[in-house]
Amino acid sequence: MNSLWLSENKNDKFESLSNNIETDVCIIGAGIFGMTCGYYLSKAGLKVTIVEKDEIGHKTTGHTTAKITSQHGLFYTYLVDTYGESFAKDYLSANQDAIENIKNIINNEKINCDFERQSSFVFTTNPSEVSQIKKEVDILNSLGFPANFVTKTGLPFEIAGAVQFQNQAQFNPIKYLNGLANSITKNHGEIYTNTTVYDVKHSDDMFYTFTPNGVISSKYVILASHYPFINFPGIYFFKMYQSSSYVIGIDTKKTLNNGMYITASSPTYSFRTANYNGRKILLICGSDHKTGTPLSYEDTYGALENYAKQLYPNCEILFRWDTRDCITLDKIPYIGRFSNTMDNIYVGTGFNKWGMTSSNVAANIVCDMIWGRKNEYAYVFDSTRVHPIKNRTEIKNMITESVNSLALNKFKDSDIDFDEIPINSGGIIDVNNQKVGIYKDTSR
Repeated sequence: MNSLWLSENKNDKFESLSNNIETDVCIIGAGIFGMTCGYYLSKAGLKVTIVEKDEIGHKTTGHTTAKITSQHGLFYTYLVDTYGESFAKDYLSANQDAIENIKNIINNEKINCDFERQSSFVFTTNPSEVSQIKKEVDILNSLGFPANFVTKTGLPFEIAGAVQFQNQAQFNPIKYLNGLANSITKNHGEIYTNTTVYDVKHSDDMFYTFTPNGVISSKYVILASHYPFINFPGIYFFKMYQSSSYVIGIDTKKTLNNGMYITASSPTYSFRTANYNGRKILLICGSDHKTGTPLSYEDTYGALENYAKQLYPNCEILFRWDTRDCITLDKIPYIGRFSNTMDNIYVGTGFNKWGMTSSNVAANIVCDMIWGRKNEYAYVFDSTRVHPIKNRTEIKNMITESVNSLALNKFKDSDIDFDEIPINSGGIIDVNNQKVGIYKDTSR
């Protein structure tokens, strides 16, 4: 099945690149980060070219749950303990600003994308976790943010407690990207889809982006391809891993309350409502695992469907889809210069499953760098960072995660066969004594 967002909002009016072109900024990737950069830069008068190997938003953005929130789990306790109050406050402010930035774009461009203000909740049903919930509320209040502790929500079951963020939002991300595309082309930007980039070279203060049917010459390059496909000198493959999640969209056959929800601890379940054919349906996300770990249907979609039927016995499954997110070892996105050794090439990656606000934060930081303006939040997300970490436990966790990250996983022996990899999953198998990464879908 396709995602809800891609089932009815495809934008396939753009063509592939077929010749050599020159531009001010070449943006590689037409997900929400790349398209937001294209929007801001083209509106400011720069000549922008966006290239995408698929269609607009067909990868991670088209498979998100599309919550626009600064509430990224029980995250601010971690930030204060690890980096201090000032750092945590700036992270919060950057993401709060992003919510308003998105709303302003929607208003200014008159984009019909089902934008709705919602409260966001991190909740627990376990009384032993209430102290963590209350600590998060206290920390947020000390940062000047009006978070609330609540015990009543719109969920169809009782909870022990939750952190509430008011005035957050949700939307349809593909409708939003289609609106951005209209604005970009109106401002003389160019978008090329079904155009794969296979190399980027730098010479004489210019970048040359190579595709099968043309080379793009530009002063600036923005890597907005979700996972940076250029390995060196950025070595992002050593600083991140990928996590897979699964989503089902259900008709509950009942009236649904508003609100966006996520559990405080594992197993993770996330909820939000969405509009479909004039009715409100429920999206349930969960079954997270490291990408490449083979899991069965019963462990992924099956687990979500069983959970949904416990809550809504008569529900109908309308959609199933999965996605992959880049997770950074220190839990902070990488935004800014691709490397300290290279000028005028920028990156936004590692949004840690919170890409709707993080993408806008990233676009503002990168665009400010291109314009030569100082961005007050850039230091928080510095892609070349070596942050001073106050929490020794987190240092140990990061080292452990790094050892198990993609950088070293490729040296592990393959212990599975092709037939053991379930549909809609990936893994590493041996082919003629060589390790090969594969992904199995339903098209074969």
